[in-house]
Amino acid sequence: MKPSLVVVGIGNPGNSYASTRHNVGFLAVDALSSAFGEGEWKDKQKFLSVAQEARIVTVPVLLVKPLTYMNRSGEAVRKIVDFYKLDSKEQVIVCCDDIDIPLGTVRLRRSGGPGTHNGLKSLVEQFGEDFPRLRIGIGPKPEKADLAAWVLSKLTEEESEALQNVFDTLPEMIRAFVLDRPA
Repeated sequence: MKPSLVVVGIGNPGNSYASTRHNVGFLAVDALSSAFGEGEWKDKQKFLSVAQEARIVTVPVLLVKPLTYMNRSGEAVRKIVDFYKLDSKEQVIVCCDDIDIPLGTVRLRRSGGPGTHNGLKSLVEQFGEDFPRLRIGIGPKPEKADLAAWVLSKLTEEESEALQNVFDTLPEMIRAFVLDRPA
């Protein structure tokens, strides 16, 4: 199946990162998998990712979680875009965490800078700033906390509950995004 849209959740692979703030992109794609996924997640070495086929209305979609670690996310997405000959401006949407947005807030933008996000920096290196991204707020780091240590630490129960509300609304947001895209 050639996807018309690739939805990429960026994060870090492995159990030690599974419930961390920096893996919110993976968690978002898992929520979309529950709503739209078809079949199992498959290891796609040629894409440096795990992927699952999905369908949103009639649109074939590929859900992706890069295995390159956050800072090299762009390498995996580049392989997918090149293989399927996709337009990153219209056929890729990236889901990620964002410390500059209040916890549980979502921003869907068609383009923009990477800010302090190393995963987005990796994607911008590959594609420029013109690709859609769904930024999910994890809130600011506590004062005096080390940023890397904080984003790589586990979500609290309160944070998990706030984010679950986001994940419950994501399928409808992505469905609307798909239906609003140019044909």
